[in-house]
Amino acid sequence: MSFSRIYEQAVLQKGGESEVRARLPSIAEPGELEALGDDRYLSEMTRCIFKAGFVWRVIENKWPQFEAAFEGFVPLYWQQVPPEVLEQLAGDERIVRNAQKIRTVPENARMIVDASREHGSFGKFLADWPNSDQAGLLLWLKRNGARLGGNSAQYFLRRVGWDGFILSRDVIAALHREEVLDASPTSKKGLMQAQEAFNQWHQESGLPYSHLSKILSLTVD
Repeated sequence: MSFSRIYEQAVLQKGGESEVRARLPSIAEPGELEALGDDRYLSEMTRCIFKAGFVWRVIENKWPQFEAAFEGFVPLYWQQVPPEVLEQLAGDERIVRNAQKIRTVPENARMIVDASREHGSFGKFLADWPNSDQAGLLLWLKRNGARLGGNSAQYFLRRVGWDGFILSRDVIAALHREEVLDASPTSKKGLMQAQEAFNQWHQESGLPYSHLSKILSLTVD
């Protein structure tokens, strides 16, 4: 279970340390999460929700049109948007017309506004949440938000630079191989098992959680 052994396996698998380092995700610098506006958090959250179960490239190509259709994703507006606006969006050809996913925007806007009022901004809320308790944050997002279970919340956190793991298919396979995960990765027990493993590897290696996660995935063919 030593992470140095896992790292060596990733280096061997990918043909060198430089190849591994080139694949490591970027992490927000101190202050960057707080500096990002609440509208950007709602935008990135919505982008990840629309990508789930869909062709990611299509969503990325359409995203400027999403931004226009949702008028910049200002949470204070979307938390109390009139129902007829959502109905119009369900027929708007600029976006992917999935009514269920469209309805997540006001729900997640309310979550962001509530957290922002309590903490000063949603970015401050995220920055203050300890990386050693990502499982708790994921459960909070699932409980308070809309369609933020599964991997959508994990990819959202990665996109905004919050330092955490993603339980992708390869990461799950590696966690099973290392015999640190025997519960469903979508369950509370599974999340806690993954969190415990990543906490141990973080303490051992000093590496960011997102780098640990990516390196782990690189050990799987």
